[in-house]
Amino acid sequence: MNRSILFILLFFVISCISAGQEANEFSNPILAGFYPDPSICRVGSDYYLVNSTFSYFPGIPVFHSKDLTDWELAGYVMDRKDQMDLDGLGVSRGIFAPAIRYNKGVFYVTCTLVDRGGNFIVTSKSPEGPWSNPIWLPEIDGIDPSMFFDENGKAYIIYNSIPPDDRPLYDGHRTLRMYEFDLQNNKVSGKEKILINGGVDITKKPVWIEGPHIFQKDSYYYLIAAEGGTAEQHSEVVFRSKKVDGPYEPFTQNPILTQRHLDPKRKNPITSTGHADFVQTEAGDWWAVFLGCRPYEEDYYNTGRETFLAPVKWENGWPIINYSKDELQYHYPFPMKPSRKTARNQYSGNMAVQDDFSNEILNNNWMFLRTPKEQWYDLKQKPGFLSMRLRPESCSGTGNPSFLGHRQQNLFGSGSIAINFSPAAENEKAGLLIFQNENHFYFLCKSLQGNESVIQLYKSIDNEHSKSSMELITSYKIKAEQCEKELYLKIEARGKKYSFSYGFNPDQWNLLEDSVDAKYLSTKIAGGFVGCFYALYATSLGKSSNNEADFNWFQYNGEDEIYKR
Repeated sequence: MNRSILFILLFFVISCISAGQEANEFSNPILAGFYPDPSICRVGSDYYLVNSTFSYFPGIPVFHSKDLTDWELAGYVMDRKDQMDLDGLGVSRGIFAPAIRYNKGVFYVTCTLVDRGGNFIVTSKSPEGPWSNPIWLPEIDGIDPSMFFDENGKAYIIYNSIPPDDRPLYDGHRTLRMYEFDLQNNKVSGKEKILINGGVDITKKPVWIEGPHIFQKDSYYYLIAAEGGTAEQHSEVVFRSKKVDGPYEPFTQNPILTQRHLDPKRKNPITSTGHADFVQTEAGDWWAVFLGCRPYEEDYYNTGRETFLAPVKWENGWPIINYSKDELQYHYPFPMKPSRKTARNQYSGNMAVQDDFSNEILNNNWMFLRTPKEQWYDLKQKPGFLSMRLRPESCSGTGNPSFLGHRQQNLFGSGSIAINFSPAAENEKAGLLIFQNENHFYFLCKSLQGNESVIQLYKSIDNEHSKSSMELITSYKIKAEQCEKELYLKIEARGKKYSFSYGFNPDQWNLLEDSVDAKYLSTKIAGGFVGCFYALYATSLGKSSNNEADFNWFQYNGEDEIYKR
C-alpha cells in the first residue's frame, strides 16, 4: 500500500466539508497554509501541482487532482538525502519556485537551491517518483527557471536573472532570460537571450520581475511573470510575441492580477497575489493558480503564502485573471464536475485533522526542518506512539532538530498533542511548537525546574547578542499525582493572538497563558517567505541525552468564519 493511500486512510479525519463545496463552489485557497509559488501542468485528465518548500524536507510536494479543486499529495520530488542537503541553511533559503512540465512521457521539474548549488533540473516518468538526482545548470545565473516545450519540438528554459551587464538602474532591477535546452543531454545550448529588461515599463522602475512561464496559444507565444515583489505590491503581468525569443510586447492593461489597489481595511482581504501559472482544461477553459495571503489585520498573517485558483478569460488575444472582479473571491463555481461527491482529503476551508500514529510509516504530510541525517524517531517500538529522541539540536539553529511540523492552515484554529515524557534534567524539553523561523517561535513544553516537573511556555529571542535562544514567559508546577499522567498540550490561534493550554485528559483544558502576541510570528515581523508550523519537538538544548518523548496523537482544527456560509 503506497504512502498516499495510507495518508488517506490514517491521517486525515474530515469533520466538515467547506460550505462553499456544499453550494457547488470550491473554496480558496485550494492549498491552505504554507504552499507558495505554485506551478501546474495537465497530462490528459490529470493535473499536477508543485510548490516551494525552502528549507523544509521532503522538498517540492507533488499534488494530483482530477478536477483542479480536490487535491491529494502524490509524493515529493526531493525525498532522498542524496538529492538535497539543507544543513546550515536558513528557514527561508533552500528550495525556491519549482516549475513542473511534461513532454513526451517525461515530467520535468526545474528549480533553484538557494545558497547551495543554484539552478537544477530533475526528471521522472511518474509524478509520484522516483525523481532523478539534480542535474545542475551552472550557466543560469538567477532563480525561478521554467521549461517551455515548443510545438516545433524545441525546448527552452527561462528564468529571472541580473540586469544587463550586471549594472542595475535601480534597486530590484532584474531581467527575464532564456536559453535553448538540449533534451538529449539535459543542458543549455546556444546563447543566452534577454527577453524582458526590468518589467512592463522600465521607465517606471518595476521591481523583481520573476517566476516566468511561456506557453503558446493561437499564433502567439505568451510570457507571464510576477512583478512588484512578493508582498502587498505583488502582481502578475503578461507579454506576447510572434517568436519565442521576442521581441515581447506588454499588455496595455497589465497587471492581469493584483490586489494592491484595493482598500487594505476591506473585510476578509486576500493580498499579495501573483507568481501565477496557467492551465487549460480538456474542455478548453483556462484557469490560473497563484500565491496569495490572508491577513488577519493590516498586512499581518501567519499562514504564509498560499495557493489560490481563479478563472482566466481571454479578451482580444490577452488573458485576464479574475475577470470583471476587483477582489479575488473566496468561492468560485467548480471548474468542472467534481471527481468525487466529497473531497478525498482536505487542504482547503475548515478542517479537522488527526494522526494517532497507528501506522508504522510516518505520514508524508509531516515536514522535517532541513534534511534528516539520522533516524531519530520511531513508530514501531511502541505501537500507537511516535517516539522522538531528545537531541542537542534545537529549532534555533541551522541543523536538523527533532522536529515534525504540520502547517498552520487557518487564521483561527488549534493544534494539540498528547505526550508521555519524563524529563531527567532542566535542559530536556519536549512538547508543541508554533514556529515561524529560527528566531520567531513559541514553545509549550514539559521539563524540569530544579527537581520538579513543570509545564513551561517559552518565547524565542530575536537578538543575536543574547546568550539564550528563548525566554520563559510562564510555567505551571505539575502536582505529584499528575507527573506520571499523559499530558495534553494545545496552542490555539485566534488571528492576532495565540492561547496556550494544558490538561491531563483530552476533555478538560486549563489555560496557561492567554492573548499572546501572534504578530511576532507574522511574516511582516519575522520576515522570510514561509508560514507557521505546529511542530512536535524534543530537544536537550546542546547537551547529550538518552531520553525520548512519546507522542500519542496530534490534532489540528481549522475554524475560519469565512467558510461557515
